Formats: sequence, C-alpha cells, structure tokens
Amino acid sequence: MPKYFYTAQSLKGESKSGVLEVKDKHQLARALRQEGLILIRAELEEKLKKPRPKFWAGLPFFGVSLTEKIFFVRNLRVMISAGLPLPRALGTLAEQAKSQKFKKAIFNIRDEIVQGRSFSESLEKYPNIFPELFQSMIRMGEESGTLEDILQTLSQQMEREYELKSKIQGAMIYPAVIICAMIGIGILMLVMVVPKLAETFEELDIELPMTTKIVIGLGNFLAQQWYLAAVVLAILFFLFWRLTKTKAGKKIIDTLVLKIPIISPIVRKTSSAYTARTLSSLITAGVPIVKSLEITSRTLGNIYYKSAIAEAAEKVRKGEKIAQALKPYENIYPSIVIQMVAVGEETGETSNVLKQLAEFFEEEVSNATKNLAAVIEPVIMIIIGAAIGFFAVSMVQPMYSMLGAL
Repeated sequence: MPKYFYTAQSLKGESKSGVLEVKDKHQLARALRQEGLILIRAELEEKLKKPRPKFWAGLPFFGVSLTEKIFFVRNLRVMISAGLPLPRALGTLAEQAKSQKFKKAIFNIRDEIVQGRSFSESLEKYPNIFPELFQSMIRMGEESGTLEDILQTLSQQMEREYELKSKIQGAMIYPAVIICAMIGIGILMLVMVVPKLAETFEELDIELPMTTKIVIGLGNFLAQQWYLAAVVLAILFFLFWRLTKTKAGKKIIDTLVLKIPIISPIVRKTSSAYTARTLSSLITAGVPIVKSLEITSRTLGNIYYKSAIAEAAEKVRKGEKIAQALKPYENIYPSIVIQMVAVGEETGETSNVLKQLAEFFEEEVSNATKNLAAVIEPVIMIIIGAAIGFFAVSMVQPMYSMLGAL
C-alpha cells in the first residue's frame, strides 16, 4: 500500500503531521477521524521524494553563499503562505539550489521532516549552513505557529546583512586593485629590469650602496628562484591563516582593527548595527532576552564584541537590564546604543528601538564606505610614491656616483 504524508488538525485546533500507509486518501481520512483528527492535506510520499544525485560534485569545504540562503528563505515563506506542505516546498527549493552542498542538505532536511522530525530539529544537523540564530528563530516560529512571520523577519535580517557586507566589500575593491597592481608592477620591474642593470653595474665594477644591493639581490632571487619565493609566500599565507584561527592571533587582529584610524570607525559601526539587528530579530521572534544575547554573542566576529555581549547576558540573567549590562563597554559600543536601549527597556519597545538603531548604524556604515576611497587614496599614493622613490634612488644613485668619478 502507498504511504501518504498528511497534515491534520485536532478539534482543539492543534496541527499534526506524519506518514501513514493506507489504501487511499479516503481510508487515511477515516483513520485520522478515529484519532480525533481532521485531514487537511495529503500527498503521496513517493511524490515528495526525489532521487538524490549519485555523485556529489560540490566540495565539502565550500560554504553556501548568503544570497542563496536569502533566496531559500524568501521563497520558502511564499510557498508556506500559499498553503504548500513544508516537505513539498523544501523539495522544490532543493531542486532550484545551485550549490550541491545546499541541495543535499535541503533534501536530507525534507526527508527527516517526512519521517516525523520538526523543521528546527532537522536544521540542527547543518550548523555550518543554518547557524544558531536561524535554528532558534525557526523553533520559535514552530512553537508559536508564526513560521511565516519568522521567515519574513529572517529574510529581512539576511538581506540587511548582505547589503552591509556588499557595501564594505565594494569600498575595499578600489584600494585592493591599486595595491595588487603596484605589487605586480614591482615584481615585473625586479624580474625584468633589475637583473639587466645589475649586469651593467658589474661590468663597470663600481661600489654599490646597500639599498642597491638589496634591490638587486631581491630581483635575482625572484628571477632565478621564483618557485622558492612562491613556496615562501604560500607558507606565510598559511601561517597567517592559522594565526587567525587561534584565540591569541584573533585577539591581536581584532585589537588592530579597533586601533587603525580609517578602519576602526567602520568596524565599530558595523558591529553595533549587527548586534542591534540580530537582537531585534530574536526578540521579535519571541526568543527570551538572555538566550537572545547568548546567540548574538556567538554570531559576532570581533572577540571584544563577542565577550561584551556574552558577559552582558550573564548580568541580565542575574537581574540587570541590558543597558546597565552594556554600560562598562562604552569603549566599543557608542553611548547612543546604551541610551537608546535604556529608553526601549523603559517603554517596553526594546525590539523596535533596536531595529531603529540597526537602521541608523547601517546608514552610517553606508556613508562611511562612500567616503572610504577618498580617504584611502592619499595613503595609497604615499605608499606608491615611497616604493617608487626607494627603487629609483637605489638604481640611479650608482649611476650618479659613476658620473661623479669621471
């Protein structure tokens, strides 16, 4: 006999989903009536299940892009609001997923829901794709029966996060291109021009300054042993990457980004915006304040902001208000954050105030990134000028010494 995935409702209005093996939908309805349930929807399980790809082309260490997750949440909300069963909606979205890793995860989540597990429980197996913030909000949506509204809030949260990251990345493209071009031209000069000048100096048998010897030595090394230079560069990159994964290394980097004049204001505003936006979304979803603070602390990137919110969560658990708990961290959170949170707690509008704070700081980040290129450009010009000056003096100085000797 075929298996049917069903959605039913009790006389008290409680929803229930599951799978039953029956002859047809009429027999399924009768079986459910005997249990005091009214059949709402029924789908053949075999229609919900799609064959999984036999070969997974995606590499496991490649993550799922934020844009793809936004597309998933946005379309899932639309399908649920249209009355489509959750497993069927997930199956449709899995087919549309571009990432093989994401596709496989959605198919597995759908299969677990068909077997009787809740949506939030199924998401827990994929923390790298669906973080704790996502899981907690979905759980609250299931418990309160407001999954559609929660998905809307999640969609807005992810869209704002994407916009913020895009603005910062866009502002960094110009300086990154200029610096990469400068390094590329410098390497070409060292490999192609410097060795020829070195041969000329050697034929003339003149005493070279230390700076010239350094430039010639570097040029000969890159020209003759470029493969060794590539290995050294790869090792340095790997060591830096490993450093960022250690607690001590991350603390050093996070301290630097909060001290550098140009970068520090953007980091502070971005972290404040993300803190306010995440807290607002969690509180709106119905997650308790302490739990919201704990989840927010785990989603923050900078170790100082992470520690501040984690410690604030402990203080709130002991009875303090959020504004009081954040008071010792005015060195990283602007005073307007603490003042506005205090107003929100006094008026009972903490979630709305946090949302307004997030929008304010997001606008501040947008304005700061617009002016970033104009601020960084003089610094880049100074660095390029210094590099060109050093190279020119190193190469021209021996020639002047030779002419002076004549």
